[in-house]
Amino acid sequence: MQILTRRALNRATLDRQLLLRRSDLTPLQAIDHLVGLQAQTPHTWYVGLWSRLAACRPEEVAALLTQRRAVRIALMRSTIHLVGTADALALRPLVQPVLDRDLFANHTHGRAMRGLDTGQVLAAGRELLDERPRTPGELGRLLAQRWPDRNPASLAYAVRNLLPVVQTPPRGVWGAGGRTVHAPLESWAGAPLRADHTIDQMVLRYLAAFGPATVRDVQTWCGLTRLAEVLDRLRPRLATFADENGAELFDLPDAPRPDPQVSAPARFLYDFDNLLLSHHDRSRVITDGLRRQNFKPHGPVPRLVLLDGFTAATWTFATANDTATLTVHPFAPLSARDRDALTVEGGGLLDLLAAEASHEIRFTAPLK
Repeated sequence: MQILTRRALNRATLDRQLLLRRSDLTPLQAIDHLVGLQAQTPHTWYVGLWSRLAACRPEEVAALLTQRRAVRIALMRSTIHLVGTADALALRPLVQPVLDRDLFANHTHGRAMRGLDTGQVLAAGRELLDERPRTPGELGRLLAQRWPDRNPASLAYAVRNLLPVVQTPPRGVWGAGGRTVHAPLESWAGAPLRADHTIDQMVLRYLAAFGPATVRDVQTWCGLTRLAEVLDRLRPRLATFADENGAELFDLPDAPRPDPQVSAPARFLYDFDNLLLSHHDRSRVITDGLRRQNFKPHGPVPRLVLLDGFTAATWTFATANDTATLTVHPFAPLSARDRDALTVEGGGLLDLLAAEASHEIRFTAPLK
């Protein structure tokens, strides 16, 4: 069996993730190819599209939300994802077991679910949201009138997990703010949930966007378990490899697997980029330099920088007195070439984040 080195996996994954070169895909085409972007923050995920696309205007992306062609909804890993509306209707039924499990295992809300008839909560929540979109706070208070012994926030969270609901604009729209307001996906989309998309199709799409990958990688991405039988069923249609530790990797036969020595450009990732969250073994991207940072498990999620395809720095952004400052925090001294590449790429990032401000780029580590 052919062995794929760590660097070979890195380059293959970067290619699938549109991070080896910016793609000419439209934003919606890219969102579909990537099987969504994790989007639990209202706006940082725009950087994820900007880093991947040759032409990415935030206003065009925001229009996908306001025109209901894309939605932000709880999907993989029970986290909010930006997906095309058609994908939301297809994927939510497939990952519903993940949201059901999270409801009872959730550290904050799981205990409040004990002994609760979730079918009744689902029906009551659907009735209230069919009347009109509501914030979780409002929904929880109304549900607590029926279940006064339960935490209102937990009741609202139960509906968020049990009923496919979208976060409606203006939340998530570039340049706009707004509270979280939920509406039922089917009424928002004007279409029913789809039953024609299968687990097999979803796994094949994962491989197209994140492969080559192990069974545990696929399970880490979506949150589902017992996917070994799915990969075994698909085995005749797939190519198989081994990583340097002997783990079996699955991939689409015709998917790109570039030469491991191909160059990889400097890239700024946003805080919840799926590149970093969708493999059990993240060593194809994560470096020891990142691990040594000892980020707190429940602290702010770092925004990472890729150099030569691997994590090499974090970045922060701040504005003051009409000046936008991008600060790069390298894990080790940079070469002049890498610093120049980050300066060019960072200038484009500042154009996205603060087009009207003066720009400054700082580095917190010296040159080699």
